Amino acid sequence: MAECMQEWPEPVVRVQALAESGLAAIPRCYVKPPCDRPAAHELVAEAAADAGDEDDAGGGHGAPPGDNRIQVVDLGGDEGGLTEAVAAACRDWGFFQVVNHGVRPELMRAAREAWRGFFRLPLPAKQRYSNSPRTYEGYGSRLGVEKNAILDWGDYYFLHLSPEAAKSPAMYWPDNPSICKEVSEEYGGEVVGVCERVMRLLSASLGLEETRFQEAFGGAECGACLRANYYPRCPQPDLTLGLSAHSDPGVLTVLLADDHVRGLQVRRRDGHWVTVQPLPDAFIVNVGDQIQILSNSMYKSVEHRVIVNAEEERISLALFYNPRGDIPVAPAPELVTPERPSLYPPMTFDEYRVYVRKNGPKGKAQLEALKGQSVTENCQ
Repeated sequence: MAECMQEWPEPVVRVQALAESGLAAIPRCYVKPPCDRPAAHELVAEAAADAGDEDDAGGGHGAPPGDNRIQVVDLGGDEGGLTEAVAAACRDWGFFQVVNHGVRPELMRAAREAWRGFFRLPLPAKQRYSNSPRTYEGYGSRLGVEKNAILDWGDYYFLHLSPEAAKSPAMYWPDNPSICKEVSEEYGGEVVGVCERVMRLLSASLGLEETRFQEAFGGAECGACLRANYYPRCPQPDLTLGLSAHSDPGVLTVLLADDHVRGLQVRRRDGHWVTVQPLPDAFIVNVGDQIQILSNSMYKSVEHRVIVNAEEERISLALFYNPRGDIPVAPAPELVTPERPSLYPPMTFDEYRVYVRKNGPKGKAQLEALKGQSVTENCQ
């Protein structure tokens, strides 16, 4: 995979540095096409919600009242009820929030604040960890190596947490704040446990052995990556996005959202964008493309994006739970029938994510384009 991309095609500019320079208008390379921009009333609604006026917060693009909140799954409930709750959430949205998940709130807050501390460091201290498209590990400000691409208004820090053989070496970890590595590893281990439980529920919800999904993705050798997202204040939030619309290429994503500023939006099946209101001490979970592939599209990954804010910075932590990179993933034979034939060819995750690493977030284009063809064509 690495030979497809060696260096960024243009000099990397830190979005945070742009935001803190006092500019009144964003550079053209961050201006999205009109069809991709957030609607003006969405930004007004977010400002109202962040100010505490939930009655005006609404649900993006005229979503009907009462139909604009993703479902909440209480992991403290009984297994039978949980299985159906997860199945319903995946059928209806592909996104859900989990509460009573077993991860200590103080650990969640400590992890988020550790990374907030990193992004508040002077720029030279952060530049020591600048990343490249060869691995993405470290401090970054763009996805994809497409030259002259329209960029997103956000910076990030990306690391591999597990399995042990794939874990990011010490040189990729920031030494300031000093607790970043320790708290991130503890946090990651706890969140992986949440992923493993959700996997059992997903498998059982499709009538399979509860270990079936986990085994198909590599068992104990599944991977976990952490991406700390930083979205600076933006003088023109109506013209850009913090992260363009995309579905996640892996198995599951578990998001610890900002506890003060909203920004995550999910595309409903009717095309409307809905802003997620995070619950206190909850995680936002979504299924990725690999679940859509393995379930033969019975569960679908869902497009989502991030809007930015003129008044407030926003930070979130996304843990990506992924298949072992060299295992071919295809629709489970138990879910393939004459009436519902296999929709996807076998492909490894290493092959699959080349598309994302070359092109950046592009909706669900990679998943749709790969139906019935070999993914290796995309690295040529």
